[in-house]
Amino acid sequence: MNLRDSVQVMLSSASGRLGMVFLATLVLVSAYVLVRFPMDFGPRRWNNPAQWVDNPKAAPPVWWSAFRRDAFVPHVVLTGGEPSSGQIVGGQERLYTFAYDHGRRLPPTFMAFVLSDVRFFDRPPVVSVEVVRPDGRSVTLLQIVVRGPRLGESPPYLRYQEAPFRVNLSENQESVDAVSSMVRRDFGVALTPAQLQGKLEEALFGIPEEGSPGEFQSLNGTYQFNVRALVGNASDTLGGVKLILGGTAYGAMGTDALGRDLALGLLFGFPVALAIGVSTSLLATAIGTFLGIVSGFMGGKTDILIQRLSDVWSNIPLLPILIFLIFILGQKLWLVVVIMILFGWPGLTIVVRSMVLQIRTGQLVEATQALGASRMRIMFRHILFQIAPFVFAQMIFFTPAAILAEAGLSFLGLGDPSIPTWGQILESGFRTGAVYVGYWWWVLPPGLLIVATAMTFALVTLSLEPVLNPRLRTMR
Repeated sequence: MNLRDSVQVMLSSASGRLGMVFLATLVLVSAYVLVRFPMDFGPRRWNNPAQWVDNPKAAPPVWWSAFRRDAFVPHVVLTGGEPSSGQIVGGQERLYTFAYDHGRRLPPTFMAFVLSDVRFFDRPPVVSVEVVRPDGRSVTLLQIVVRGPRLGESPPYLRYQEAPFRVNLSENQESVDAVSSMVRRDFGVALTPAQLQGKLEEALFGIPEEGSPGEFQSLNGTYQFNVRALVGNASDTLGGVKLILGGTAYGAMGTDALGRDLALGLLFGFPVALAIGVSTSLLATAIGTFLGIVSGFMGGKTDILIQRLSDVWSNIPLLPILIFLIFILGQKLWLVVVIMILFGWPGLTIVVRSMVLQIRTGQLVEATQALGASRMRIMFRHILFQIAPFVFAQMIFFTPAAILAEAGLSFLGLGDPSIPTWGQILESGFRTGAVYVGYWWWVLPPGLLIVATAMTFALVTLSLEPVLNPRLRTMR
């Protein structure tokens, strides 16, 4: 049976069609990630807290808000464009204006201000953040002076080029004091800054409830944020001005406790899982097949040596050795793959050897020996091709086993923390208690992806049965 006929037989069954669809999805998503993601995504982005500092922490997916609209607040990032300029005494004023429409029962979960790429020639700019509420009341949440010139530094002076200046307005004492003064001045409610800690957003985006001191009801409408920069030279610039209003949901798959976008981690896990499964199964199958053919065909001391080595090797406890090597060499993904390859061949060697013992007494092998064919030609030209369908099926079946083994090791804390895998995401969710506090989006998706990947190769292996055993074709 040629390749085309084999594919037709595989696709004739429901399991084959479903398995091929899943396998095509796995390959296409892996190809997309390899094209769009940097190869150092793990250490440079995934494990870099600065990349996720503006995201809400442990937030569910955005689509989950369809089931809980009353508790949903969108995550909004307001980025400054071209500012309006005006002449003032002693310099110029640059004004960045942002509009935020608030129509929810709950306020934003946090507020942050980010400033980057500041360039000035004379005096350092003075930057302030003001919010104008729908009722006309205004509050200046922040006022800072950019760090001035250092000794020996010549203009233009550059600030916040590599790492931006970031202020969490929700925890900034100046912001808390300003909102406390506004509530006391305009509403006659005496709340100290200490009492307002943790309630800054409620007070800023609401009005005090009568008869309930310290409680606020939402004030819906359009809030205007004004970022003013007082500069001393017309050539002074502020490259990046950004305001973040944290939401209760984020992205397609939510975030973890560090604010990392779980959708990106799950996507990056596709090529990692495929690489682990394919490389491990391919090499372990190649070693097991080679030793099995040599053992069965050569016989004698060679057969005894390989079989005893297989028996001893297969009885060595894998997990203690793996734990020991990880403690010695460190938590590396390549180490897990190498260990699984080294311990994955004995079982196949024993099975292949039993098949070769039957094939070598057949007429085909005896005829090629009579014609003077070499041992290597007989083993890898005639015997190998007769057992190739079985070996191919075993390789496919071994692929999910390698993926599940890596996920299990990662779940035990033995995986490579620098590379986001489904097992690593699952382990971090259990380690931080996501299961117990109801963060289902952190645990269910990686677990379901591991199961779906294992089912994919199981379905493909099941559809190979009619190809390997022609009798099954007549039974269907």
